Formats: sequence, C-alpha cells, structure tokens
Amino acid sequence: MPDKSASGIDRRDLIMASIATVGAVATAAITVNAGPANAEDAAIPPANPSSGTVYTGDVIEGKKVVSALDVNDLEPGKKHLLYFRGVEMPTGQHWHVSVMVAKGVKPGKRGVLTSGVHGDEMSSMHTVQLVMNQLDPAQMSGTVMAVTDVSPAALGSMQRRWPNQGRGIDLIDMNREWPGNENGATAPSRHAGLLFNRLLRPNADFAIDFHTGTTGFEVTAFNIGGMDVPEVKAMVELYPVGQIFDNHVYPGVLHNAFMDVGIPAFTPEIGAPRVLDLEMISLFVEGTMNVLKHHGIVAGPMGRTGKDVTVFVGNSAFPILATAGGLVEHLVKLNDKVGAGQKVAIQRNSFGEVVAEYTSGVAGEITGQRSDAMSEPGNPLVFILFNKPAPEDVQVYPE
Repeated sequence: MPDKSASGIDRRDLIMASIATVGAVATAAITVNAGPANAEDAAIPPANPSSGTVYTGDVIEGKKVVSALDVNDLEPGKKHLLYFRGVEMPTGQHWHVSVMVAKGVKPGKRGVLTSGVHGDEMSSMHTVQLVMNQLDPAQMSGTVMAVTDVSPAALGSMQRRWPNQGRGIDLIDMNREWPGNENGATAPSRHAGLLFNRLLRPNADFAIDFHTGTTGFEVTAFNIGGMDVPEVKAMVELYPVGQIFDNHVYPGVLHNAFMDVGIPAFTPEIGAPRVLDLEMISLFVEGTMNVLKHHGIVAGPMGRTGKDVTVFVGNSAFPILATAGGLVEHLVKLNDKVGAGQKVAIQRNSFGEVVAEYTSGVAGEITGQRSDAMSEPGNPLVFILFNKPAPEDVQVYPE
C-alpha cells in the first residue's frame, strides 16, 4: 500500500524534499568553507562566459574532454569533436556526452542542435548527424554546436527514461528536468544543470531539440513550438512537414528552458522511436538547413518549406486512452483527417470479441498512434491534433 502520512502526502516525496533541502544547505556550507579549487568547481558559469572553456586534461578516443565550453575559444574554420563531462555514475566515473562544433571562418549566429534527451529516439540523433555532416566551416558564418546523446544513461539501454539509482531504480524523464540543478536531489537533474549551464545555454542564440515518438507509440512529422513568438514561428515554418503543434507544452522540457532565458527554441518530432526513418529524417535535415540559412550561418537557396506542403496547425492534442486490455486495431492512419464522433480504433480480447470501440471527440488530424499491438487500460491509443478556441482550455501534448 502507498506509504501515506496522516495528511495524505506520500512520505517518500517528503523524504526527497527534505533531502533536496538538506543537500542545498549542505552544499552552500561546503562552498563557503571550501578552498579556492572547490569553490571554483561549485560556481555556475555566466550565460556568456569569456574564455570559459575548461579542459579536464582527459582524452577519450582521441577527443579532449571539457567541463565547460565557450565556442569563442575554438579555432575558426574547423570542426571540433569533444566530450563534455557530465554527472557522476554510482561508481564515481562520469557520464560523457559527445559534442560537435562547426566553427565558421566569419562571426555570426550560434545555433545549438540537441538530441538523445530520451534514450529511445534514434531518428532525432541521425537527423543532427546528417546536418553536421553537410556543414563546411570554411564556408560558414557563425557556429553550430551539436550534442546527439544528451541522456547517455538512457541511451545505453535504448529506453526513454534515465535509470536513476536513488531509492532502487527510479526511471526519470530528463525532458521534465530542464534547466536542471547542479546541486539537485537526482543525478539527471544535476546532469541537466551541468549541460545547460556550462555547455548549451552559453553557446546558443537559437536552439532546436530533436525528438521522436516513444516506445510503443509513433507520431507524424511535426514541430512543437509557441508560434506567438515571432522568432520561433519563422523557424518552424521553414520545415516541409505537414503538422505544427502551436503550444508551449510542459515546463521542464529543454526547448522551454532555452525560451525562459530568452533563446528562441522549438522541438521537431520525427516519427517512430527505436528506428531510423530515413524518408522522414530527410525532411527535417532539409528544414534545419533552411533554418541555418535563415540565420545567415550557411549560404545558398532555401529548400522546400511549409509553403510547399499542406500544413495543419493545431493548438491542442486530444488523447484517446484505452479503457480495456487487448489487441488494438486502428481504423485511421497518421495524418488522416477525422471528424468528431468518428470511430478511430477497436479493441479485441483473447477470444477475438470486440471489447471496446474508440471515437474522436474532436475534428482534427491524427498526430500519434499506439504502435504496440496490445494495450492495457490507460495507455494512450491515439492523439488528435486540433484547435481549441479558448486559450485557457488548450491541452498540452501528452507523453
């Protein structure tokens, strides 16, 4: 049974809150009493450091390791491959993330591309790799920095969440942790804080955080961003994809951490998890190159944009959740238009009897479907992108 106090609050949550408070106080006390070296390690670098790159002295597979990076310190006209030192594992070793920097010969805007915040999202990683492969620093103005494996603990087992070694293993969604806390109560929070403070934020004039659907659930090709922000609207419309989710979504997601400090950012969603969808990836490579041209980082004519395809823009996602267990048969496909009351899926038990039928409560377009053939009650089966007229009633994109 749940371990509840008399007030109904989960005691484990109270314990973790106490740990966080005690930890913060203890860290502050340690910092005050620390020698110069420890005090320097505890300091959070400014948003725009001057000569802020810190090399640890370690080299992994021929690549230097940094614990802080200022791209202004790197030689122009070259590509630089580095490792960034993240949070420690229970063994005392560090998680490291891969950093690619294409530094142009001329000054200009600084773009940051990230992927691998979730560990089961391979198409997002390959999209970033292909964009970086196309860049020629000798022909560039400005800088593009890419981090493809933000959450190495999750990527190691191709699972969505970071397996945090706290009270046993907790599975923590890193895309609810940003901007993180270098002195936080969990390793993922600290890892996010280190990356955001010392690697991502200091080197970004704009940012794109690439994702896919999650294990058991695939999505269409679409972008998520707040189109009420002109800089974001201009970027998301440069992709030749058929849907835009005009919504700021959850606090704690990486692109919102950038937005909160004044850096325009958004999230592309690239189809199914755990696979490389090369056809869909090509659309996002083309769109991202358009964004880099828009910011003057690379030259050349624009590729296809949203003007060249039919784009459906919605501000809300209608979830249809399973009410029974059994095999799921979809009656519509991704990107299909549906009407309110239209049947979109049925579910059968082990005898083949229909145990549930599912209908859309709104008119919109299918933006996500359960890809696992079986489901238990409560699993999302379908997401429908649609428009709610009242902003206060707009739903965010569920898991």
